[in-house]
Amino acid sequence: MPERSENVWAPWRMDYIEGLSEGESPPACFLCHYHDHPDDASQHVIWRSARSLTLLNRFPYTTGHLLVAPTAHRARLDELDAETLQELTARLRDGMRLLDRVLKPHGYNVGMNLGRCAGAGLPDHLHWHIVPRWGGDTNFMSVVGGARVIPQDLDTTYANCLKAAAELGV
Repeated sequence: MPERSENVWAPWRMDYIEGLSEGESPPACFLCHYHDHPDDASQHVIWRSARSLTLLNRFPYTTGHLLVAPTAHRARLDELDAETLQELTARLRDGMRLLDRVLKPHGYNVGMNLGRCAGAGLPDHLHWHIVPRWGGDTNFMSVVGGARVIPQDLDTTYANCLKAAAELGV
C-alpha cells in the first residue's frame, strides 16, 4: 500500500458522464461537438462565431485558462484561410484583455501543441491555450505534490468572464 494516496476531484465530469446515453462514446472532438451542439453556458463558451470558439478549458492549468479554436476541424495552421487566422489572432488578443480585467494576471503563457508527440490532447483540431500566470503561482502543491490548485470554480469564472466581455463590448 502506498504511503499516500492522490485524489483528483473533478465533480463537473459527472454531468458529462451522466449526459451520455448507455453505450454512447464521448464525441471524438469536443470542439466540433460544441460547435454542432451549442450550449454555451454548460460548455463555458465565451465567444462563438462562424469561424471561431473561445471557451474556458474544462481541465485548466490555472483559473481562467482559455482555449481559442477555429470552428473548422483542422490540424494545421496552413489549412486555415486568412480570414480565420485573422479572427483567431483577434480572439487571442481579446482573451487576454478579458483576463486582464477579470483576473489581473501578471503574465501569460500562450501557445499550441501541434501533433500528439508535441503534447496535443486533441491533435486533429488545432487550438491555442491562453494560460494566465501570477508571480509565485508555481508552489509546493505542483512541485512536490504533483497537483494543481484551482482557486475558483469554472461556473464562477465563466460568469465573471461573460460580464467582463459585455463590458468590453467584444
